[in-house]
Amino acid sequence: MMTHRFGDHGDDVGLLQRRLIRAGYPLDVTHLYDDATESAVIALQKKTGLVDDGVAGPKTLAALATGQRDPKHLALADLVAAADRLGVPLACVRAVNEVESNGSGFLTGGRPVILFERHIFWKRLQARGIDPAPIAAKYPNILSQTRGGYMGKAAEYSRLASAELIDAGAAYESASWGAFQVMGYHWERLGYSSIDELVARMEDSEGDQLDLFVRYVAADAALLSALKGRKWAAFAKGYNGPDYARNLYDAKLAQAYLKYAGTDKAAA
Repeated sequence: MMTHRFGDHGDDVGLLQRRLIRAGYPLDVTHLYDDATESAVIALQKKTGLVDDGVAGPKTLAALATGQRDPKHLALADLVAAADRLGVPLACVRAVNEVESNGSGFLTGGRPVILFERHIFWKRLQARGIDPAPIAAKYPNILSQTRGGYMGKAAEYSRLASAELIDAGAAYESASWGAFQVMGYHWERLGYSSIDELVARMEDSEGDQLDLFVRYVAADAALLSALKGRKWAAFAKGYNGPDYARNLYDAKLAQAYLKYAGTDKAAA
């Protein structure tokens, strides 16, 4: 299912406009995702409780079809609560949600998004007293001292399943989970009773996935300080690692923050 945003054009945008018109939003079918289309999408998102970013992705299209938000999908109220817990402006959390999340915490089949890290699996097996070297010779795609082996999307669950046969707990700890891709091995210091609880929560909703992100930031004084001070380079480096600048994470965060700070101020 395609995602459309301001500036897009084509037949799919025209179809979206027709669907919005049928839902009661006054529009012209221009086949251009213009100001009026974005305003209609935002109005729909606000009405259904979705994050009102003006982007028509799968969650917005689902709400357009049913007239309500899927409870598993992230709500604006979730972002408001997260900002309150972290003690930062709402625009900060909105910016991070736009830039650092992948837009959806679930795959098409309903399972949470994951990325299995074979080099982390090596370390988690060692932490359990298991020598990974002889196993890695047979399964280099899921066990190695170097990153890699990625298959992406649903195929990551095939890698996870193979790792589970070796040690399920270590396997779950070696995947990053949900929309904000926080590694499972952080479960204990972030206050979960077990890795199984963390995984179950990730399967419940994007709100729970956001809660994992909030716990992760709150537990890191430097990361929280960077977010509070809107020091985007420091935040992006702490969250994404030293290669953050390659993907312009800091610049994207700064731009998104300014956009949402202006929007929130205007709404107030």
